[in-house]
Amino acid sequence: MPRLLSLAGALAAVCSLACQHPHEHHEEAGVFAVTTPLRQDVELTREYVAQVHAIQHIEVRAQERGYLTGIFVDEGQLIEEGTKMFQIMPLIYRADLHRAEAEAEAASIEYKNTKMLADKDIVSSAELALAGAKLSRAKAELELAQTHMRLTEIRAPFTGLMDRFVVRLGSLVEEGDLLTTLSDNRMLWIYFNVPEAEYLDYKADPEQKMVVKFKMANNKMFDQEGRVETIEADFDNTTGNIAFRATFPNPAGLLRHGETGNIVVTTKYPNAQMIPQKATFEILDRRFVFVVGDDGIVKQRPIVVAAELPHAFIVESGLEDTDHILLEGLRKVQDGKHVDVKLAEPAEVFSQLKYHAE
Repeated sequence: MPRLLSLAGALAAVCSLACQHPHEHHEEAGVFAVTTPLRQDVELTREYVAQVHAIQHIEVRAQERGYLTGIFVDEGQLIEEGTKMFQIMPLIYRADLHRAEAEAEAASIEYKNTKMLADKDIVSSAELALAGAKLSRAKAELELAQTHMRLTEIRAPFTGLMDRFVVRLGSLVEEGDLLTTLSDNRMLWIYFNVPEAEYLDYKADPEQKMVVKFKMANNKMFDQEGRVETIEADFDNTTGNIAFRATFPNPAGLLRHGETGNIVVTTKYPNAQMIPQKATFEILDRRFVFVVGDDGIVKQRPIVVAAELPHAFIVESGLEDTDHILLEGLRKVQDGKHVDVKLAEPAEVFSQLKYHAE
């Protein structure tokens, strides 16, 4: 029995070697595809969810208590700066104004008479000073009455679009009640959130002025370009993002406060060096490729990636244009080993990437 077991073990070992040998020989004798980096101009676009804000957007509120007796504009109307929008019942203030005007006129007459008498030494200078003080007080009362009267008229502080009315004609409004909102959308601020890594890349070039475009809700591009001029002070700890603000002209008034869309940022990489993503691998957050020398020896080499495209990387450093990089069999080769290769033209490789991406 021991002899039979020994013979069976020997036969199993021989069978195992016979089965494994052709496979190992196939890997050693296999021919692997290599290619060289591709050079071409590349434009990389990124999109960020964005919200439109009018450069001026204010709440219009009542400055005095009373009945709303006049509405002189309409919802959605473009009104010019200084246009009268609302009138709050001015009866009491009009009466106060008339009284103040009369008192100011009386004080003025009294002062002129007193001055005439003082010039003739009929009255003392003290009486003239008292008449002057009365006139000053009457003028101050008149200015106060005029101010109250003006507060019953609400005029547009700037040119803009009227929003929906919160109150209607005849409503009793209290001081501070909201009447409507007014938006100046001739210039727009469009806010969008940027990840921390992209923020750092942007700040690395302090002279850079990011030019952006805006994709509207109907997926059409707005016909004006914007510039990023402001970045908010703090990051959002929950998302790791920070808000950028791009300023857009809006000459036709197409965009309005509160709209949404996407900011489109285009980054140009002239004469970029590109390689397929499938030709790379990662070790401890570093990216590598296998470079095959003229002698067929495989060498592992680290690279620095500048940007990521669908199925490809733009390489910042680590490769020469003439380097042959391994396209397939990355798990079958070892650093320092010899392989047989066949060269694939980079243009042909890139044309097939979307169909053969791993």
